[in-house]
Amino acid sequence: MDQDPELAKRITAEIVSRMERSKTTIPVGVSNRHVHFKQEDFDVLFGPGAAVRKFRQVKQPGFYACYETVDIEGPKGGVKNVRLVAPHRPKTQIEISQTDAQALGLRPPIRDSGDLAGSSRVRVIGPKGSLEIKEGLIVARRHIHFHPLEAKALGVKDGEIVRVRAGTGGPRELVFEQVLCRISDQFSLEFHVDTDEANAAWVKSGDEVRIV
Repeated sequence: MDQDPELAKRITAEIVSRMERSKTTIPVGVSNRHVHFKQEDFDVLFGPGAAVRKFRQVKQPGFYACYETVDIEGPKGGVKNVRLVAPHRPKTQIEISQTDAQALGLRPPIRDSGDLAGSSRVRVIGPKGSLEIKEGLIVARRHIHFHPLEAKALGVKDGEIVRVRAGTGGPRELVFEQVLCRISDQFSLEFHVDTDEANAAWVKSGDEVRIV
């Protein structure tokens, strides 16, 4: 059988590249259910003139969890104390797990953050009012945040799909497929999964994973 030296060269380079980037550990950020509000919706739920109160900083620069929480309701039931993450956004977005979705009796799509067209509606209840979000409820797609310098060092491109090994050496070690790479100078290196995914691999925030 004739061999293609150029093909062999490309395959070898790809293998070497994958082996090199697998040496770098990436911190885990387990994302519990939370909501990002647009200002108008926040005003309805918490009252005009209300302001968010910072609870704690999250790893991604400029974002922080707030003391403020809301309840959400679906046709089957509700989920209480969904925490607000600020600052506000142009569109309201609520991120939950599949377990939460089952409790609500809803089937939100798995989406990248900000991709809300055609997503699920849900009722939101705050201390001063309630409203029906026509679209904005999603299960967040598993992803990795990269600063451009971090992405360059690992040879990763924005929108690239990779495989991530989690829970290495543990009783539930597994490889997450279909992990989206997101690159921005506003990001810091972090692998984001929801609570269902974290529990499946027995990982918690601060643990480390690797691209494989």
